Amino acid sequence: MTAEQAEQAGTPGESVAPDIVPLRRNRDFLLLWTGSGFSQLGSRMSVMAFPLVLIWGLGSPAGAGVVAFAGLLPALVLQLPAGVLIDRWDRRKLMIACDAVAAIAMISVVVALVLGVVWLPHLAVAAFLEGTCMIFYLPAERAAIRNVVAPEQISAAISQNEARGRAAGLLGQPAGSSLFALVSWLPFAAVAFGHVVALTNLGFVRSKLQTERVRRPVNLRREVVEGVRWLWDQKFLRAATTLVALTNFVAQIVTMASILLVRDLGGSAALTGLVGTVGGVGGVCGALAGAVLLRKLSLGGVLLVDIAARAVLIPLMAFTPSLLLLFVPFAVMSFTGAVLNVGAGSYMATIVPDELHGRAMSAILLMSWGMNSAGALAGGLLLTWFTPASTLTAIGAVLVVTLVGAALNPTIRGARAR
Repeated sequence: MTAEQAEQAGTPGESVAPDIVPLRRNRDFLLLWTGSGFSQLGSRMSVMAFPLVLIWGLGSPAGAGVVAFAGLLPALVLQLPAGVLIDRWDRRKLMIACDAVAAIAMISVVVALVLGVVWLPHLAVAAFLEGTCMIFYLPAERAAIRNVVAPEQISAAISQNEARGRAAGLLGQPAGSSLFALVSWLPFAAVAFGHVVALTNLGFVRSKLQTERVRRPVNLRREVVEGVRWLWDQKFLRAATTLVALTNFVAQIVTMASILLVRDLGGSAALTGLVGTVGGVGGVCGALAGAVLLRKLSLGGVLLVDIAARAVLIPLMAFTPSLLLLFVPFAVMSFTGAVLNVGAGSYMATIVPDELHGRAMSAILLMSWGMNSAGALAGGLLLTWFTPASTLTAIGAVLVVTLVGAALNPTIRGARAR
């Protein structure tokens, strides 16, 4: 492999044909990448800005909970139908519509705050609309990537997308709170601006974002079942999605426990924000290194490493004597999780038929992301009944058993990223 070949891939060390345009000069990929980055950054800012308006502006924690629930509700009720429509509709038009609706929703919040007319149902509807748009937008963008890059570049493109998402998570919440501290409506204006940028970028993308579709009557139930059945027939993805759902469930409990540990170690409430920041840094590093590491490790091996890291580090957090040592595990776990996401994204992009991609991805996201809300609820109950140390120790024991079972599964051990 020559240096020139590596350069063509857009990622160090990746070898592709010399006539392929590098990702950094692939106009359509860059338009998609930057546009979606602005949308994701805005989405992360709104997650922080909405509760600030309700708690600091109206003194209503209950209202903040209502709006947060409204923003998360689309992930539970619309994930599977979204997959069907992503596969059926024109992806470019769908993504443009999502950005337009989300921008209008955020502009309406800006107007309400400027006029001093804050109404809880309005904020809940705005959060629901923004959440709905992202449920459609992000899987559509993931499915579109394979249509704007060469097959040899899919892994590198997914790696860059994962890094972008992790960076949005790293920067979005502090950016949202900082803008709110300046002027209450400013973060919502920034979110709207991000969606407008993404919408504009899509208008300049030249490539088709999907293969040709055979027109047929829409049968929502049948097409949802097709996506779920396809996932069920894939032994590795079925097993891996179950394991990821478990780690997502556990992650919510661990994050909640870490807040209590920070308090018990004498830290301030502001220091709890470092959990997300340190985790975000680890995630960005893992995303950038993912394409390289996945050439050396099997995808199943990366999954086992991720579970092993959690099984070791989570119990150690229970007995850490310092705040610094408490934050380090989040960086490591975010690193391994990001590498796993890169591998899984590359695997999906190559084995799923383009006309089925949205439905298959929605089935996976519903199963894996759906456990986040359950984990948050379980974390609140467990930490009410037990100490953070005992809770984290028990989680470690569960993960050890999970790791042994996964390691004994030949389907997990043999899977490779494509």
